[in-house]
Amino acid sequence: MVIMEMMKTSKKKLLVTHNGSFHADDLFAAATLSLWLGKHGKNFEIIRSRDLKTIENADYVFDVGGKYDPKKNRFDHHQQKGAGKRKNGIPYSSFGLVWKHFGLDLCGGDKEAWRTIDEKIASPIDAVDNGVDIVIPKFKNIMPYDGDRPFLAFAPTWQERKVSTDTVFKNEVKNVIKVLEREIKVARIDSLGKETIEKAYKKAKNKKIIELPKSFPRYLYQNTLAKHKEPIYVIYKSEFAKTWKVEAIKKSPETMQSRKPFPKSWRGLLNDDPKLKKLTGIPDVTFCHKGGFLATTKSRNGAIKLAKLALK
Repeated sequence: MVIMEMMKTSKKKLLVTHNGSFHADDLFAAATLSLWLGKHGKNFEIIRSRDLKTIENADYVFDVGGKYDPKKNRFDHHQQKGAGKRKNGIPYSSFGLVWKHFGLDLCGGDKEAWRTIDEKIASPIDAVDNGVDIVIPKFKNIMPYDGDRPFLAFAPTWQERKVSTDTVFKNEVKNVIKVLEREIKVARIDSLGKETIEKAYKKAKNKKIIELPKSFPRYLYQNTLAKHKEPIYVIYKSEFAKTWKVEAIKKSPETMQSRKPFPKSWRGLLNDDPKLKKLTGIPDVTFCHKGGFLATTKSRNGAIKLAKLALK
């Protein structure tokens, strides 16, 4: 057998997963192991096979083999008792298991970044692979476009049987590596950002209005501050324009609804509309989103006044 002969002579670490069609869990598990082995200077090769001898002689096995034994680098979840569940009840698939044991090292020991990737990417993939619903559709036939779809879209269709699934898999692993690498970097930076936002919250005398020292991604300050009960508005200087922003905090990280939207009479007034200035009594107010969650001023003082006015 060619593969077995190669295994006897090669010093490469051999990663084995199942052949045939592929899914997000084996794709992302392969990418995670590839990143981790690469970080530690190890050469490796990915083999897609269900051959028992190939599996037995592999250095790492995931999504095949019927065993979960991290000491022996076995990461399957298809066995009768599965491979355990998270505290929130979401079962592990091969990606979650691999991330559980190697992700923290890839995150440089940053537990917050590790947890972010587990919640943002690994848990949804694991849930789908185990047949667990995590989204309840509000509109018929409308579902979120999952983050793994751009990679799975390249899997051969029923009209493309001559295309090698193994080749496509290995190509998509390379693409997932790029995304996962970037997501880890972003998660580590966001971890530092959360610390800064938390400091701003603790420092604020009025916990209903939180001023940030700089502009952060919206999801970061919204989700961080929404975990506290007091914050109603956040203010910060725009990074891209000479304005200050006043934004309503969401009721919780799980919703888009604001705790206290701006008054209806302000909404949809744009471009330094004199009517908005008259309604608020703030001469440098420039804009209020029609959704009632965002307004802008030309100064910090104007932003603070606007937020205090909106609280009333």
